[in-house]
Amino acid sequence: MSTLIFQINIKQWDKSQRSGQHLAERAAMTTQFAIKSIPEFFILDKPCIIDCHGLNKDRPLKKAMLSNGSVKLERFIISQREDQYILQYQAEQQEPLTIGNLNEGWIQAQYQWRYAIETNDEIYWQYEDLTLNAVCVEEYDENYFLNTTVHQEFCAPNP
Repeated sequence: MSTLIFQINIKQWDKSQRSGQHLAERAAMTTQFAIKSIPEFFILDKPCIIDCHGLNKDRPLKKAMLSNGSVKLERFIISQREDQYILQYQAEQQEPLTIGNLNEGWIQAQYQWRYAIETNDEIYWQYEDLTLNAVCVEEYDENYFLNTTVHQEFCAPNP
């Protein structure tokens, strides 16, 4: 039985960390890791692994089941068409954009965004760069994303 694998990496920074040096440091950080998680539940009748990196306790992963049976993971939508698993990206207040087929090799999809945080009666901007490595495979090992070549890359336009 095939398995859906979603590896999420979130890089976070605030306004004070927008210099060229900080940008270079973030760019040098890896976006592919060994898979440390195991299948814990099913999505679209397939065992599913969600392997998270860079999340902290104040930033839970956003997950939702949509009315049409698709699953939303952050801004990404995973749906099934016959035996194919399709990945889409949906920006706020936009229609979903189809990225590709998870059965044809792994996809690396990325977007950046910012949001306001209030701490100690002060409001500041928190910035994020979220990278999703996603695939549907018959067999995998923990080094799947390290030992195979990305099939397709997607980078959402900055808001």
